[in-house]
Amino acid sequence: MAQIYYSGPNRQPVIVDDTEIPALVANGRVNAGTLVWMNGMADWKPLKDVRPDLLSAPAALAGTGPPPPPRKSHEIDYKLFGEEMQIVEIELDPGETVIAEAGAMNYMDQGIKFETKMGDGSNPKSGFWDKMKQVGSRVFTGESLFMTHFTNHATGKQSVAFAAPYPGKIIPIELNQYNGELLCQKDAFLCAAMGTKVGIAFAQKLGVGLFGGEGFILQKLNGDGRAFIHVGGTVIKKELRGEMLLVDTGCLAAFTQGIEYNIQRAGNLKSMVFGGEGLFLATLRGYGTVWIQSLPFVRLAGRILANQTGAASSDSGSLLGGLGNLFGD
Repeated sequence: MAQIYYSGPNRQPVIVDDTEIPALVANGRVNAGTLVWMNGMADWKPLKDVRPDLLSAPAALAGTGPPPPPRKSHEIDYKLFGEEMQIVEIELDPGETVIAEAGAMNYMDQGIKFETKMGDGSNPKSGFWDKMKQVGSRVFTGESLFMTHFTNHATGKQSVAFAAPYPGKIIPIELNQYNGELLCQKDAFLCAAMGTKVGIAFAQKLGVGLFGGEGFILQKLNGDGRAFIHVGGTVIKKELRGEMLLVDTGCLAAFTQGIEYNIQRAGNLKSMVFGGEGLFLATLRGYGTVWIQSLPFVRLAGRILANQTGAASSDSGSLLGGLGNLFGD
């Protein structure tokens, strides 16, 4: 083992043992052209001229530890198009698969073949009853009993695209950056890399079940790949560091592990009746990420229905609903 200097950031000399060089090469901090100097040399020279053996040495010999475990999900690439009615185009390598809700596909290349299956395919060894249990859980979310699997059967890259069902944003989620789990509104899931498990999560506290509205049944996404959810209107991403956040139950789009989800009354009785913000609000507390949507689909549908029938709108949840409409402007 010998010591070697290499030209570091801002050309500052850094001294390390020669056994550490392979790891530095592996992470890109050192390359064949990096200037190095060792005892006995008259001047600095490129690493490839001084110790070419270090460029081909296994990085494991430098004490970097075991390699990371292989990913379970397929590694898919994507492009987003549009602003308010977005499309996500998924690029698949040969043999790669993306799963999606039935009816979400917009267009696809001729090399893509699709098949409707029970379950998300995250556990290929699951038996019939396991698949039936997963299908049964999807009944509670109001989604289709089946999911569509799109696979690239061509020899080159092929693309398949999925469209947003109503105005809003498509959000790409790297599940491995959030401890492999995301909770979202029951109709938020759009598509994901093969290997992603799509299930449901019941709120643990009784208050959420009685008064949480759209938040009663949540979808749970588990995996280590990319997943895509759709939210209504504009989306705001907030990071919680132990504080509490109050959100309209319908406007809560998704949140990560470490967030405690519950409901509380919307102020005193006067605020609950006349405030127009609903009887209860979702409370989020803990450490993690929260996505908030500005236009829940239920609110959008309520406005459209009110305009078609002339009925008073009560999308905000107030007991008085659209009482003001009785008096005009």
